[in-house]
Formats: sequence, structure tokens, C-alpha cells
Amino acid sequence: MARGHLGVIVCAAFACGTEQPPRSSGDGSGGITLDGGSVDGSGTADSGTGNDTAGCGQAGNIDFSYIWIANSTEGTVSKIDTQTAVELGRYRTGADALTDPSRTSVNLDGDVVVVNRHGGAVKIGAIEERCVDRDGNGIIDTSTGPADIKPWGEDECVLWSVELPFFPDDEGGNRWGPRPVAWDGGTPDPDDSCRRTDARVWVGWYTGIDTNTGEFRRLDGATGTTLDTVVVPDWAQIPLPQVRPYGGATDVSGNFWVLGKNNQLVRIDGTTLDYEQHYAPQWVDFYGLALDQEGEPWIGGCDGDVYHFDGDSFESVGGIMGCARGLAVDDQGRAWIAGNDPCRLSLVDTETTTLLDDAIALPGCIEPVGVSIDVQGYVWVVDNPANMAFKVDPDTHAVVATVGGLVGPYTYSDMTGAGLRLVFTPEG
Repeated sequence: MARGHLGVIVCAAFACGTEQPPRSSGDGSGGITLDGGSVDGSGTADSGTGNDTAGCGQAGNIDFSYIWIANSTEGTVSKIDTQTAVELGRYRTGADALTDPSRTSVNLDGDVVVVNRHGGAVKIGAIEERCVDRDGNGIIDTSTGPADIKPWGEDECVLWSVELPFFPDDEGGNRWGPRPVAWDGGTPDPDDSCRRTDARVWVGWYTGIDTNTGEFRRLDGATGTTLDTVVVPDWAQIPLPQVRPYGGATDVSGNFWVLGKNNQLVRIDGTTLDYEQHYAPQWVDFYGLALDQEGEPWIGGCDGDVYHFDGDSFESVGGIMGCARGLAVDDQGRAWIAGNDPCRLSLVDTETTTLLDDAIALPGCIEPVGVSIDVQGYVWVVDNPANMAFKVDPDTHAVVATVGGLVGPYTYSDMTGAGLRLVFTPEG
């Protein structure tokens, strides 16, 4: 199997490596509370929740564990119980299907932020205790399943919605619209080892060929208010219609890693807001992004490869068939990749950067796009044209459950929160 290091160019930020102005506290613009009322929505990680940190009930005492999958063509997102493979709720992410939701990011409490490719981001509470009884009727009015989609603005578990800029591409479409989204881990509570507070969430988009910049905002996780804005110039070496920010993840230090379609990887420092730009060769075609236990990026390439970035250079795994798209890394150091042409699941050992299996069968698959890991270690694969998700045993590689009835599902990101949890608790 061919492996090797690819050259990398590191471009300095504006005054990169020097002291930057302190982080802005935000001007309060952008945050919208649906239907009035006071929405905190931050939630706490109670002992025994499946989306908690290590030692707080992850193993053997799971209250809940959800995967959040965007139904892009329906304008909704599905909340699916990963243990039962039953869809428990479906939520609108905007006034109509044109919102085109795609990437989802789940925080350490299990709550999700969904980004719409046509502009906008929405936060949804995982459990009713974090939702808000806005109409004061004594109950939480929220979806109970795929056939119970509340009108926009009426689901009381949709905690906030913010508008994000949208720049139509050269064909009037939303290829440049918001995509990357990633929660950070928040701040440890000194009085409660099972709780983290003040979590924030990054979002980003492309401003177009004329300006060739990527723009990123860090939002207050409780309100959606803009806290920080970072503009990265010279986003692409050769500006083309497809070179937009595509996926993102945060590490344990709160640094935001975001890849560009095609060959760029950017790291935004979570404290100084300095950024670094790293370029792989121009023939590379990046797709999905995940961080391993060390906080180092792994990237699926639709050029037929998987890449590891060690901070200095990109290492190629080699031997991958067809297009490698979304991927996720588990706490055993295994990277699971959605493979196309032919459809399948691929497996890479991140410790040795070797391909272990490039032909794990997904009976009934058509075009797998995204991968995530649930709290029990099962691998979830989202298939866009098949309108379904597969649950795979990581040891036997057998498909143990499927969820159908999805509508154009297209999610490449950390759909369960396991990716964020991994960088905080790498031993599981």
C-alpha cells in the first residue's frame, strides 16, 4: 500500500503568532428567540446521560443517546434514538424546504445546532427539560416522530434561530452557503465534574469568487448571539465555484479546524483568533473531516484517498477505492469512512495510518455520505439517495439496524457528539 507525506504550505494569519485584540463579547445581533419568551437553552449534563463526559454515566447507565440527521430536501432534521433505531422527533429548520439543512453538530449535553446551506442556523434541545413552554400551557409542544412535524416557530424544543449570510454561487445555487458547524467543549464547572458551561459553536461560509474569502462566526451556544468573527482571505489557491468551506471540528483547546473543498485545511486559534492555512496538492479533493484522540485531523478525499494532517504535512493512506466522503474516528483509533463507487464502509487504523478494510458491505446502500459514532461505539452511516441510515457493529461489521423514511439525508459532520467527546475523553 502506497503511503507518503504530501507537501504543505503554511500561510500566516494577519499578525499570526503575535498578540491579537481580546475576543469580542458580541453586539447582541443575530440571536433570535422563537415566539418570544426567555430562552437559556444551555442545559446541563446530568449524571447518567448518554451524551455526557467520561465518568458521568457514559457506560452502562445511558439515559439517552441520539443521532441528528438533516433531511436536506424536506428542510427538517431527525432525532433518532441510537439504541432502538427509532426516530423520536423531526423538526423544521426554517420556514420552508429551501432552507436546505445539511451539517449538524452536537454538544456534550446532546443538543444540536443545524446549519442551512441556504443561510441560517438553528439550535434544538435534546430533552424536554431544556425546552421552553412559550405558550404557558403547562406542556412542551414538540415533535413526537417523523409524522409530527410542527409548523415553523411552534416547536418548543427549537431554542433559537439565527440568520447567516448567503451568497448565491455563479449558477444561483447555494454551493457557497453555510456548511461547517462545530460546538466547542465549553468551560469546566469547578463545582461539578460532570458539567461544562458556556459552550460556543462555530459556523462558516464562502463569500464568493470575487472576494475569495471564508467567513466564520463563533456563536453563544445559549442564545445564538455572535461573539467573534474571523475572515480568512485567499481562501482558495485557484478560486473555483466549488471551493467553499465544507466541514469543521473543534479540538480540546477550542481551536476550530475547517476544511475547504478542494484542498485547504484551516486552523483558527480558539483564544487569539489567529489562523493558519495549509494546502495539500491541487489535485486533492477533500470531503469529510474528523479529529482523532490527539486532536489531529483525518480527511476523506473524493480523489480516492484518506489523509492525516499531523500539524506539518498531509499523510496519504492510499489504496482507497472511488470516493472517500464523510468519516468519524472512534475511541479505539479506528477511522470509519463512507465510500462511493462502489458504495461501502471503509476502515483505517489511525495509529499506523493503514487501510484495514475497504469493502465493508452495507446491503441496500446507494451513495453513503456521512459517518458518526454513537455512545455505545456503533457506527452510523447516512445514505443520501437511499433515504436511510445504517447502524453497524464495529467488531463484526454487520448491519444491526437501519432507519428508513429519511428525506434526502446529507450530513457529514459530528451527528452524535462523539467526535467532540473523543477529544475531551480520548480513552472513552
